[in-house]
Amino acid sequence: MEHSSKGSPPRVVVITRETPYEALIARHGTRSQAEFFLSRRDASIDGLAAIQAAQDAAVRAAVNAIPSSWRRARVRRPDLSRFLFEPNDTIVAVGQDGLVANVAKYLRGQLVVGINPSPERYDGVLVPYRPGDAKRVILAAGERRAETESRTMVEVALDDGRSLVALNEVFIGHRTHQSARYSLACRGACERHSSSGLIIASGTGATGWARSIHRERRSEVPLPNPTEPALAFFVREAFPSVATGTNLTEGRVDEGGSLTVVSELDEGGVIFGDGIEADRLEFGYGTEATIRVASVRLKMVRMTTKGRRRRAQHARRRA
Repeated sequence: MEHSSKGSPPRVVVITRETPYEALIARHGTRSQAEFFLSRRDASIDGLAAIQAAQDAAVRAAVNAIPSSWRRARVRRPDLSRFLFEPNDTIVAVGQDGLVANVAKYLRGQLVVGINPSPERYDGVLVPYRPGDAKRVILAAGERRAETESRTMVEVALDDGRSLVALNEVFIGHRTHQSARYSLACRGACERHSSSGLIIASGTGATGWARSIHRERRSEVPLPNPTEPALAFFVREAFPSVATGTNLTEGRVDEGGSLTVVSELDEGGVIFGDGIEADRLEFGYGTEATIRVASVRLKMVRMTTKGRRRRAQHARRRA
């Protein structure tokens, strides 16, 4: 949700999620109890504590980079659905790449800065900046001097008015390991399926789950790049029978096109995005889902070499 902030100082919203260390302490109550639990399994808490220390340091760097005259807010991942984002917010996600995907569905054009607290653990596709970059990048984003990259998202619209968007991919199938039954239509072709479900991925998602499927089946479907207005879909383990086929199991959905899925599931049918099952749409028998390139894009801050040089020149002039 959004509300107006016209005339107000810039606001930076720092987003974090629970770390493995925090989850372990919450489960066992104290560090000592957690250490005891791990010691009985020939494991140590030291590695998790080091990751926590890096996360804490990255959050401090992000918070300290925010000018004192600007407004600020801190949000944990479970509270994203209840937080009121403002149209001109600058979003700073501190953590692993998936955190950016978690927040993307709640944004409508706000700039996003991804800070990677542990480059040796996280690829940094969506969190490319290190804590030492925080001040430079946050200032440029908050003052709207930063260059941006507009990433394509996936949209699902049901025929009863419900909808969702996702940055990486959407999963359609059964909420357990049972077979999913549905009909699939794309570009004039239609086929009934019994499968392990299907995923529809953007170019950002094409570096993750979709890439694994693409490589395993040696698919020739070209995966889109993150800024390309196109999607790729893959049916997982389609089963051939007298009533179901295996011909329409992968393809592309370009901008202006769509993929239609009609549920034949009596119960257990679900649709969710970016692996967040808690935000699922129930997909019961007869419900029709239309999947297309979303009208909204994720605006990531990208400080290119040219951009960095321009920022340095701007800083020298101001000095």
